[in-house]
Amino acid sequence: MDTKTKVPFRDSPAQREELYAAIDELRDMEGCLMPIMQKAQDIYGYLPEEVQKMIADRLEIPMEKIYGVATFYSQFNLAPKGKYQISVCLGTACYVKGSGAILKRVQEKLGIGTGECTSDGKFSLDACRCVGACGLAPVMMINDQVYGRLAESDVDRILDGYK
Repeated sequence: MDTKTKVPFRDSPAQREELYAAIDELRDMEGCLMPIMQKAQDIYGYLPEEVQKMIADRLEIPMEKIYGVATFYSQFNLAPKGKYQISVCLGTACYVKGSGAILKRVQEKLGIGTGECTSDGKFSLDACRCVGACGLAPVMMINDQVYGRLAESDVDRILDGYK
């Protein structure tokens, strides 16, 4: 499985104990897999391969089933999200006005690709199709803050404000 991340997986005995308790509590319920996976994501913040394996082993089901559910439903994240979640809009209006260059500059500045997280867990980067702010194109969001009418030269200043 190729999960894009630069953050190594870490867990604690307390997290593992909480996950196993949730699995044991829910395992006899019909359709238990989704609630167990949601609980696992609540505990760990995402569903890395290691957590998927713990669930599969404890439920005695193939890991492929866990992975299939995790990749089918958009609510599940296979990679961690950073403290600052950056989303660059690549919708038509933004793209025509230069969001591709914005995305490239963010990637260069942070040393990560889309779907990845910096090793310190501070920033994660995604591309999206539309944030509904076409009049401000090109647009980048960091968490809930919208930055519009961007030029590539704005990226460093904006990101430096989050250091």
